[in-house]
Amino acid sequence: MKALVLLLLLPVVPVKAEEPEIQCPGHTTHEIRFCAAQKWEESNQALKKQLTPVTLEKWKAATQEVCAAAYAPYRQGTIYPQMVVGCDDRLNRALLEELKGLGR
Repeated sequence: MKALVLLLLLPVVPVKAEEPEIQCPGHTTHEIRFCAAQKWEESNQALKKQLTPVTLEKWKAATQEVCAAAYAPYRQGTIYPQMVVGCDDRLNRALLEELKGLGR
């Protein structure tokens, strides 16, 4: 009986299920969004190394505004977040190419 009482008093620790490894570019909406966000994070980190924090924040604000406007017709669709993140990533990579051409 004491063992049962002790078991009931122990805190319940939830078991965390392991997330399956995602192979990019992915097949499901979730996987495709994950991969797009991963690519954006990669290009964003590269820009962090080359731009001042103030310039980077201005760049982010500008690209987010441009991408939101470019894909506004899709705003209500489930694909909208992926399109905007992809747009941000492509603009980041274009700037990185420009900076590379300047010897940076």
